[in-house]
Amino acid sequence: MESTQGHHDNQPLFMNRKEFLKTVMYGTAALGITACIGSCLSGCSDDVTAPSNVDFTLDLTLAANAALLTTGGYLVSNGVIVARTGTNQFTAVSAKCTHEGTQVAWQQSNNRFYCSNHGATFTSAGVVTGGPASKNLTQYNTTLTGNSLRVFS
Repeated sequence: MESTQGHHDNQPLFMNRKEFLKTVMYGTAALGITACIGSCLSGCSDDVTAPSNVDFTLDLTLAANAALLTTGGYLVSNGVIVARTGTNQFTAVSAKCTHEGTQVAWQQSNNRFYCSNHGATFTSAGVVTGGPASKNLTQYNTTLTGNSLRVFS
């Protein structure tokens, strides 16, 4: 005599579609929550260090530096973001947001640096104007001589 314990009418033990989807959703949600908590615990940090002893020169005649030929243009070099803010005017700050280390971008229309990761904003001198960042970007000096832009601490 064949046992039918656990199911009825000799039907095989299968999970119905609803139960299957529910199990998959719970499993996916559990993995997602674990990943999110892990990234928040390890990633939310104001411990982003700026480059120190900075001293480099950008040749503005090189194609690699062409972005700096136009007001509002910017580029990142040696961990520093350099932006052209006006005629023969430049600003240079550490390129990583002090909140989580995401590279910031220059927004000429708002005269600020902006982190697209969580929306932190900084003045052209790197001073925090909007969180979640709580620490300023490090500002560096710039000097333009002919077509050579020197960026230094």
